[in-house]
Amino acid sequence: MLRSDPSLEPSTLARAARHLFEVSAGKIERLQRRWNPALGTPVFTVGGMYTSRGWTEWTQGFQFGAALLQFDATGEGRFLEMGREATVERMASHLTHVGVHDHGFNNVSTYGNLLRLAREGRLPEDRWEARFYELALKVSGAVQAARWTRLGPELGYIYSFNGPHSLFADTVRSLRALALAHQLGHVLMAEGDRPVSLLGRLLQHAETTARFNVYFGTGRDVWDVRGRVAHESIFNVDDGAYRCPSSQQGFSAFTTWTRGLAWILCGYAEQLEFLSRLPEAAFEGLADPAATRQRFLEVAVATADFFIGNTPVDGVPYWDTGAPGLARLGDYLGRAADPFNDHEPVDSSAAAIAAQGLIRLGNALGAGGESERGRVYRQAGLTVARTLFAEPYLSTDSDHEGLLLHTVYHRPNGWDHVPPGRKVPCGESAMWGDYHARELALLILREAEGAPYPKFFLDRGNA
Repeated sequence: MLRSDPSLEPSTLARAARHLFEVSAGKIERLQRRWNPALGTPVFTVGGMYTSRGWTEWTQGFQFGAALLQFDATGEGRFLEMGREATVERMASHLTHVGVHDHGFNNVSTYGNLLRLAREGRLPEDRWEARFYELALKVSGAVQAARWTRLGPELGYIYSFNGPHSLFADTVRSLRALALAHQLGHVLMAEGDRPVSLLGRLLQHAETTARFNVYFGTGRDVWDVRGRVAHESIFNVDDGAYRCPSSQQGFSAFTTWTRGLAWILCGYAEQLEFLSRLPEAAFEGLADPAATRQRFLEVAVATADFFIGNTPVDGVPYWDTGAPGLARLGDYLGRAADPFNDHEPVDSSAAAIAAQGLIRLGNALGAGGESERGRVYRQAGLTVARTLFAEPYLSTDSDHEGLLLHTVYHRPNGWDHVPPGRKVPCGESAMWGDYHARELALLILREAEGAPYPKFFLDRGNA
């Protein structure tokens, strides 16, 4: 079980967060110099060198967004130009990509970060440049929302690249694209010029995910443990009936793939912050504001509690809570995770994603008047961050292109590199792990310095 340190504060982790960005700078520049775009998008490292992996193009935004986060944290202009030029030159196809559920990953990490920096006054004032980012985000949100399976008048979901029958847990974090487009005043125009609310689709997708991908210990099946997450839900598209849980990247449909758990935890916590700042009038005709916020809180708290209870003491989970080799590790929850064991890999990328979710959940509870309850989750998130910002997880080797070590992409498919002399994957990095480690460090650094709180959405006065 994750053992939180009650003494941690953002200020005590600020030095480690700054060190992370010091290490990060050379890795971003090295990859930028070496990478040939003709190879596709970098996905994960093999022997410390980034490689591509054709499956779905969901990591390019992390590649270029990393440079923008580096600029945000350090103020070094060369990283702003690197991220800005790459966004303009290479991200346009991702705006109109109708074949993926990953718009929030690709486009909010690039166009969204640039708009946020512009709104914060961190970029040279250029209204037309800001409008370019705004238009990109409007397009992205509408295209994402159009990838829709309707289950009834009040339910539906953005379907995964597997097809209209498939709902992925991951997509909750991509709802940022819909939220931003909605705040920018955009709607999806359907047949017969029918306007479709992007906020409405966000809320319906989130409720469908909560109802079918998240478990609450109510006896839904014999593996119904509160906070457990199924990676995928399968539906009959002819009549909208739910058929079964499934998993693409976890061990089984009845175990919890920990990165899927982390996407849910982070996604609902972040959206709770967004919904808590929306005016009551925004929900008119869509949902009850108080009940909606309570539902998002219910999901975030349940998954946070499951993460804390099913993660080793230092905050780094193994790749799946039901992975068969865990039985050979003894009391693995009672000690720090071991990325070099011979039985099951850890996934530090799940830790980085979940840590941000834990901190944001704690902050949301605190903002709602529940500071003591919120502190439980903040301290858990800060404890995870402390672990990730140091070795053996922070990659300090300048010859290794990755930043966060010991991540896992697709264990069932055997895609992850197993080093010579080892029996399970370890020592490698992934684009999403590196990006979310930087995002986590930026969140902590800004809090420590009293800088504006980083959020993907717009303040009411700027919407």
